[in-house]
Amino acid sequence: MGKAATITKTGQGSTKQDILQHILKQGQATAHELADVLEISPQATRRHLKELGTEGLVYHEAVQNGMGRPQYVYQLTEKGRDQLPDDYGEFAVSFLHTLAETAGEEQVQTVLEKQWQRKAQSYREQIGDGSLEQRIAKLVELRQAEGYMAEYQPLEESDHQTRPKYLLFEHNCAILSIADSYPSVCGYELDMFKAILPDCTVERTHWLYNGEHRCGYLIQLKSDYC
Repeated sequence: MGKAATITKTGQGSTKQDILQHILKQGQATAHELADVLEISPQATRRHLKELGTEGLVYHEAVQNGMGRPQYVYQLTEKGRDQLPDDYGEFAVSFLHTLAETAGEEQVQTVLEKQWQRKAQSYREQIGDGSLEQRIAKLVELRQAEGYMAEYQPLEESDHQTRPKYLLFEHNCAILSIADSYPSVCGYELDMFKAILPDCTVERTHWLYNGEHRCGYLIQLKSDYC
């Protein structure tokens, strides 16, 4: 069963937080879309969006559809992204800068690579055996516990395709400040997913660092495992 991109209620009565989370996942949204998903009136939705705009958390652009009135499409500002869990803080970056100054950039890369190798081993032990979907579901659960807004969805098989395949999405980056300073961690993360799922091919389909609104990975069983 796939995990569709829907608003997950915070359970804390925070409609604004739900709005921010949905816009983060989708990249953008209209007031009408948000009202439908949140199941509140369009007037209440626009009021929340106005307040979020005043707080500098969202901004909107007018999009013309046909001959009618333009429609406002809302997106998050950097400040809006900061309202959601997406960073382990500046301490790790400061530590890596210090390590680079004292031991050199090569040592930093070695440390980062070793860290992802240890992480992959930990994930594999926690995920265990099972079908591909069961393992991906467990991986998503582990990533969510670490602050990633992660989800997955299956891709339908064509008449000529029998190998199961899934898309894994992460709508934020829990180590964004590290990736900004050391983009190589993104490559290590891809290698980590490959190590976690050795019977699969894993390809990057979306990349936050490249200006997209989420990271995405295509995961497919290798032909010799079918």
